[in-house]
Amino acid sequence: MFRRRRPLLRAAAVGGAAYYAGKKVQEGRDQDAAEDEAAYAEGPEEAQPAPGISEEAVKRLEELAALKDKGVLTQAEFDAEKQKILNP
Repeated sequence: MFRRRRPLLRAAAVGGAAYYAGKKVQEGRDQDAAEDEAAYAEGPEEAQPAPGISEEAVKRLEELAALKDKGVLTQAEFDAEKQKILNP
């Protein structure tokens, strides 16, 4: 009878330790998921313009980029106008 009890006790101890370790791992995953959900709920961080650039300059650059994408401006024209806006 003693020979059977030791393997059973050992199996119970190993199983209990594995259960506890698995539970701790799952708690960490739950915490990470909660942090991810909180970050997602806040929304994406909005891109802030570089310090020293006015909002008017940013809007003008966006307009120029749209014109360049449509094919109205060439890359060289866009670069020249961009330099005028950024270096007044």
